[in-house]
Amino acid sequence: MAALVLAGCATVSGGSGHRTEASNQPLGRLVVATPDEDHDLMAQLLAGEMALTRTDLKASSAAYSSAMMLSNDPKVAEQAAALAIAIRDTAAAQAAIARWQALGAKPAGLAQARAQLALSQGNTDEARRQLELLVSTGDPDAWRQFGRVLVGSRDAAQASQLLEAVATPQRLPADPQAWLAMSELGDKLGRHAYAMQIAEAAVKRFGTAETYAWLGQMKFRNGDKVGAKALFDKALTKDPKNTHLRLAYATLLGQGGDYAGAARLLDNGPQDADTYSLRAALAARANDTKTINRLYSQLQRSPEDVRQGATYLLGQLAEMLNRKEEALKWYDQVTDDDDHAFDADLRSAVLLQDLGRSAEAHEQLAQMQTDYLDQPQLLRRAYEVDAELYMDEQQYGQAERALSRALQVTPDDPGLLYSRGLVYAEEGQIDQAVSDFHRLLEIKPDDTDASNALGYTLADANRDLAEAQRLIEAARAARPDDPAIQDSWGWLQYRLGHLDLAEKTLRGAWAAHKDADVGVHLGEVLWKQGRQQDARRVFDEVRKIDPQSSNLNNTLKRLNP
Repeated sequence: MAALVLAGCATVSGGSGHRTEASNQPLGRLVVATPDEDHDLMAQLLAGEMALTRTDLKASSAAYSSAMMLSNDPKVAEQAAALAIAIRDTAAAQAAIARWQALGAKPAGLAQARAQLALSQGNTDEARRQLELLVSTGDPDAWRQFGRVLVGSRDAAQASQLLEAVATPQRLPADPQAWLAMSELGDKLGRHAYAMQIAEAAVKRFGTAETYAWLGQMKFRNGDKVGAKALFDKALTKDPKNTHLRLAYATLLGQGGDYAGAARLLDNGPQDADTYSLRAALAARANDTKTINRLYSQLQRSPEDVRQGATYLLGQLAEMLNRKEEALKWYDQVTDDDDHAFDADLRSAVLLQDLGRSAEAHEQLAQMQTDYLDQPQLLRRAYEVDAELYMDEQQYGQAERALSRALQVTPDDPGLLYSRGLVYAEEGQIDQAVSDFHRLLEIKPDDTDASNALGYTLADANRDLAEAQRLIEAARAARPDDPAIQDSWGWLQYRLGHLDLAEKTLRGAWAAHKDADVGVHLGEVLWKQGRQQDARRVFDEVRKIDPQSSNLNNTLKRLNP
């Protein structure tokens, strides 16, 4: 009917015989009232949320303070109160709490907010009064809210005082989880005596597996390993199939050096990806190949859900057993949503290189550099590994390009600067190498490796030997027994013409660590001393260590053209 009336109004002629002008239509004269932004609830809520995304708490608080006066939703007032408390705006917080109360806030929520406000003002007495009100409400979430108030306090001493005053054994509810939470909170706040008191009382009152285990952890940290083991044994007696409990106990035993006991504990009972992972870690730490082999076989035969959740671990076990092709297959099965997806891709690239499939390895890393564009730290690592593989292939130009791209992602990264400096040195681009090492030492003046690398680079290039001596001396003072630093010092002495001291130093480095480059340096010093036979014997040893040593080949061409 309304549609017909409107249609009629649009077509009926006026007395003059002409059609009525559109401006005379009822709808044409209708004015829609639109609120200004200050009175538009949606606009204020959007402004508040947008400010939060910018971490602009002050602007967000102002917007929510306006929004709560336009809304009858208590959640809006609750958010306004939380924001005002966060920025310590007492007046705004009090207004928001009052508005929230008027809209029907729960007593527990109000007490929590008022306690937070009191803590922000440093009013411990009022905070205690509100916290006592909070835990007396009987709200099922009251003790969790109590914990949130104290965890959010900026004053740990104040929070500790309130914890001990309010969370007493007389007040705590008949819920072991609340007792454990308060004990853990006390431990984090440094009130260890209180934490132990509550933990012991929880064991006496409830005697659950969790209470025994928590008290066991505390006793272990206090040095009472015997008492800790006894408590964990009681916990396992209470709940022998609890996988989480077995993992916690095994971790404790491993921390105490009882790897065999930890392994025995995990060998029995239900198995999942986590138990297999810890068992593998213990076996690897003990270099127990037999156990690693057994775990690999067991895990391959495990239920499908366990096996699918442990594909990365299966790849690691296959690598430990030198089954590289099998490891590749397992890593390929790691899904994109797995926490180990990146690591699996990285290990695959390294394995492809080890198997002589360098082109595939670099293709894999190139794909990762695309996949992880939005994750700088992972992208940096993909470039870094790419550079390491190119270094192994002695493709120094490609390695430098990969590291330079990585440095665009994370500028002035010390590890990348160090690696690129080494690459430049290998390429013979000494000025660039020196520049990178100097920049690294500006960032980390006491970096021993950087001092040694720069000193050696200068000595090897036979330039700025006074600076090289200062740098290598600093490295020697920090790590006097390091063979790499001894090698640098010996090579510097050779450049300075101190052949006897060079030989003595390089012999010590060579005896400590049969490194090919150290052997080449020692051989050259012996050759220059006229002891060619002795030099050739050292060079023969170098060939056994590194048959493809470019350093040795270049040195022999120079010494015996």
